[in-house]
Amino acid sequence: MATDAMSASVGGKTFLGHPRGLFVLFFAEMWERFSYYGMRAILIFYLLQHWLFSEEKAYIIYGAYTALVYITPVIGGYLADRYIGQRKAVAFGAVLLTIGHGLMAFEGTGGQDSPMINVFWLALAFIIMGVGFLKANISAIVGQLYGQGDARRDPAFTIFYMGINLGAFLGSLIAGYLGQTYGWAYGFGAAGIGMFLGLVVFVWGKPALMGRGEAPDPERLKQRVMGVPFEWMIYLAGLGGVVVVWGLIQYQDVVGWLLAAFGAGVVLYLLITAVAKLDRIDRDRIFAALFLIALQPLFWALFEQAGSSLNVYTDEQVNRNILGWEVPASMFQSINAFYIVTLGPVFAGLWLWLARRGWEPSTPAKFGLGLIQLGAGFLVLVGGAFAAGTGNPTPVIFIFLIYLLHTTGELCLSPVGLSAMTKLAPARMVGLIMGTWFLASAAGNFIGGLIAQATGGEGAAEGAAATPVLDVYSTIGWVGIGVGVAVIAVSPFVRRLMHEDVDNADHSHVLAGQREVGEPAAAGVHTEQELKPGEARY
Repeated sequence: MATDAMSASVGGKTFLGHPRGLFVLFFAEMWERFSYYGMRAILIFYLLQHWLFSEEKAYIIYGAYTALVYITPVIGGYLADRYIGQRKAVAFGAVLLTIGHGLMAFEGTGGQDSPMINVFWLALAFIIMGVGFLKANISAIVGQLYGQGDARRDPAFTIFYMGINLGAFLGSLIAGYLGQTYGWAYGFGAAGIGMFLGLVVFVWGKPALMGRGEAPDPERLKQRVMGVPFEWMIYLAGLGGVVVVWGLIQYQDVVGWLLAAFGAGVVLYLLITAVAKLDRIDRDRIFAALFLIALQPLFWALFEQAGSSLNVYTDEQVNRNILGWEVPASMFQSINAFYIVTLGPVFAGLWLWLARRGWEPSTPAKFGLGLIQLGAGFLVLVGGAFAAGTGNPTPVIFIFLIYLLHTTGELCLSPVGLSAMTKLAPARMVGLIMGTWFLASAAGNFIGGLIAQATGGEGAAEGAAATPVLDVYSTIGWVGIGVGVAVIAVSPFVRRLMHEDVDNADHSHVLAGQREVGEPAAAGVHTEQELKPGEARY
């Protein structure tokens, strides 16, 4: 009877007990993440070795790029919710991404004097906007395949998140290997082929989605504005966004100032709203949310060294010889995805096991633990470099260890934080709070570029113990641990502000992508599912 009820809630044929649309979304997202992380694995080397940017400039370009990737999903989620629906948004995003990754394969002669560098900037702009339309919405469709109370929903998101990290793992390995071994065009070309396959899967599998993710008002999309259907005006606006991003990515300082201005404005608005318009419980929860949000820039600024300065350090100063093969540095970008897949279920089970015994750390305490592990990862790498001795390469085991500690730190903060935001935000402010969360994440990525800049001094190719990067890593490692300890110390006070003992039914909206562990940029502004009062999600 229960099975019949669940099937009736979604209709259509199933595969392995789930709607076939889940597997369409699984493979579409797997290929999209293959392309994104494959390109990300070699981007910093492309900037340094092909376009011949200095390390300082390459790092800030990388930081601005990843910052913009965090911002655009909020915009794409909003446009899908209000106007075109998630399915069309995903399809449009996939088209933009396919174009962007295709343009990345046109490398020209290299050097900043080459006119082809403008094609490179345009490729980044297409990718950024494509991620904005796709990432904010594809996970929303996963949730829409299941009726409220359907017990298959959580396993569905687990399957979907496995596809995400499988794509990230394979993309980093394959595109990284091809790009650094045979040439940039091969690496970026592989990423582009992956994205095209994702688009084909999504378009081909449309019937399996059973009408989910369609526009809230299809008739409005047909209305003409200046002789053009309104739907096409949305797409033209998206292309206009590509032009805007094309300019922003070339002037990275502007990205930093815009993040600072918008961030200050949003926080000021939230504070005024909390003090003037909310009751005591909602006000306290907003203050608790802002405290957790304030930790975001620090965490992601340190974490995102992985794709920039840590990637370069691995290339230049690590003994990458494994079983007689010198592994290309970019392939180590796959380690995080591997750890996420293997450790994500362990952490989910750990929190539940601790909760049943009354030992589970509070949300702010988990944030503190995440920062401590993040900082410890850098100190472990620094210790390994010094143990190897001046002039000797760092043993590769320490790269595996830093990624291990950073991944466990991420699992303490990213999915826990997304869950906390949805529970702390008043129902009418969920989108705003989540937008602030991702704005803080974007700021962290940009700041990460600034931190990486400090590692790019002269002498970086000399002895490992003398490099500026180790001095920077030692500093930020201790900062991460120090802030983490302070957060744990004040966590009882912050927990009281969260009012967990009060019925939280009106604050329990779950955003699309919340369960995409290791994918903090995944959620948009959707509120497509409710939790039971007091129920935790990881």
